[in-house]
Amino acid sequence: MSYEIIATVDNPSTARVLVAALRAHGFHPLEQGEGGLPGLPNLFGPEGVPVQVPEAEAADGRLLAADLLREMTGEVP
Repeated sequence: MSYEIIATVDNPSTARVLVAALRAHGFHPLEQGEGGLPGLPNLFGPEGVPVQVPEAEAADGRLLAADLLREMTGEVP
């Protein structure tokens, strides 16, 4: 099965909440491994933590992820 990145999140905790929310809505996101070592702030890269779903779910997942992230960060569209 091939996965596609639908969002990249700066905060690993926010990424875990987003993955849980996507699952609650019937999506099948790839589980994030526990990352981070003392003294290394971001092992996932300078862009943040990638959130991935199967390619077949990517279009709808991208829309839902964007809405959920807006709600979590308090941004108004």
